[in-house]
Amino acid sequence: MDRDAQKRTAAEAAAAMIEDGMVVGLGTGSTARFAIEALIRRVRDGLRIRAIPTSERSAAQARAGGIPLTTFAEHGRLDLTIDGADAIETGSLNLIKGLGGALLREKIVAAASDRLVIVADGRKLVDRLGGTTPVPVEVVPFGWETTNERLRRLGSEPALRRGGDGQPFRTDGGNLILDCAFGPIDDPVRLDGAIGQTIGVVETGIFIGMAYLALVADETNVQQLTRRPA
Repeated sequence: MDRDAQKRTAAEAAAAMIEDGMVVGLGTGSTARFAIEALIRRVRDGLRIRAIPTSERSAAQARAGGIPLTTFAEHGRLDLTIDGADAIETGSLNLIKGLGGALLREKIVAAASDRLVIVADGRKLVDRLGGTTPVPVEVVPFGWETTNERLRRLGSEPALRRGGDGQPFRTDGGNLILDCAFGPIDDPVRLDGAIGQTIGVVETGIFIGMAYLALVADETNVQQLTRRPA
């Protein structure tokens, strides 16, 4: 299977876990898009769910496909969230997320979910976070240059993310993203804390201890990876 086929296979396996009456979190990104497609088909076949999306893109896709949307004002907890990841650390299932630009809303939804199921292709599995993927860090626009320098002092090489038009990328919340290259991360918990305490930072793309299960597709099948006990 090519990468898109692998992503679709993993996404459809996750969508099959959704049961009637659930409140579901909808992730953002290419693999999450396949999961939303699969849920749209199930809803059209009679599945009754409500969903909270992690981005305006996912909301538009779900709404167009007929998935009823809800809010945290109506449902404080979600039964299950399906989302992708940019890197998955084997064993711990710690993650790097945010290359799709929705890391803040993704983390809010993940934290409110009883179960976070990650869907990905096999290239996303890594022994250590940071070796293949920078850490996206969402920052407020005011004084972002000073935040950039503080993150540099933590040992990263930050780069302001830009859109296809060359202008700074803006999240759905109007913030900027600095993609911070740290190299292989020895202690993700410590680094997540250090970034989070940096003035000007809104949220980090390091997700610690949030994933319940990862469904990872390769050329032949879908692996089910569970988090190793701490």
